Amino acid sequence: MNAPIRSETLPLLALDDYPLAATRYHAEQPRAQLLIAGATGVPQGFYRRFAEYAAGRGFNTLTLDYRGIGQSRPASLRGFEMEYLDWAHLDLAAAVDQHRHAERPLFMVGHSFGGHAFGLLPNHNQVAGFYTFGTGAGWHGWMPKSEQLRVLAMWRVIGPLMTRYKGYLAWSKLGMGEDLPLGVYRQWKRWCRFPRYFFDDPQMPGLAERFAQVNTPMVALNSLDDLWAPPASRDAFMAAYGNAPYQARTLDSQAEGLGDIGHMGYFRPAAQRLWDETLDWFELRMAERVAA
Repeated sequence: MNAPIRSETLPLLALDDYPLAATRYHAEQPRAQLLIAGATGVPQGFYRRFAEYAAGRGFNTLTLDYRGIGQSRPASLRGFEMEYLDWAHLDLAAAVDQHRHAERPLFMVGHSFGGHAFGLLPNHNQVAGFYTFGTGAGWHGWMPKSEQLRVLAMWRVIGPLMTRYKGYLAWSKLGMGEDLPLGVYRQWKRWCRFPRYFFDDPQMPGLAERFAQVNTPMVALNSLDDLWAPPASRDAFMAAYGNAPYQARTLDSQAEGLGDIGHMGYFRPAAQRLWDETLDWFELRMAERVAA
């Protein structure tokens, strides 16, 4: 990228008219649209470098803060009511509607929760290709033993005490991300009890059938050193996309010369090779569409 990427902050109304903050990164000669579906508790600014890089390669790119997070957070999270899946059903779905373009294909990149959200979108059929990083089932049993202990302490001790005192999960105090609304915390904690996440929850019927309707080509990349979403966790969740053309990409970040990746390193500048891999895959989808 030789010239600075022009970006603009713009308002985005969710499908229930909740006001969201979004940022569009403009490609000089756009060839496609790209939407970034971020992870739980991660503000849109974390994805800025990737978004700028994608714009430099011709993808008009949109990021957003889900309700309750970053610039879409209310004055106080105490008493703020929402469902975890509102981020998909209402927020991301509106972003798909706003960012799609009549003359250019729309692609989506997910991170962690973003891979969950895609199958929940009412308009996933508007997306021509989906590439997600670090998406897994969330169950502690998929994690290494040392990480299991940390996660269980979070769910069983720290989280209950913190939410009882604050009225929300003050995750920022632990250096783990943005504070989370109480509804997000409670549902996340519940679903992480199950090996297949919310698909195993008897209170959430019909989700498997919804995911089975997805036929968008997709790739799920997980690094071996991703303690929260190792490849086994990915495989347990992504199996729900059973009717989509799907590739699993397991990254040995040390062997491939990328160093430590973990759960967050996919979008740090040291991982630029992965960014090119992703955008190259989207360009291949575009070429296939033209050929068809």
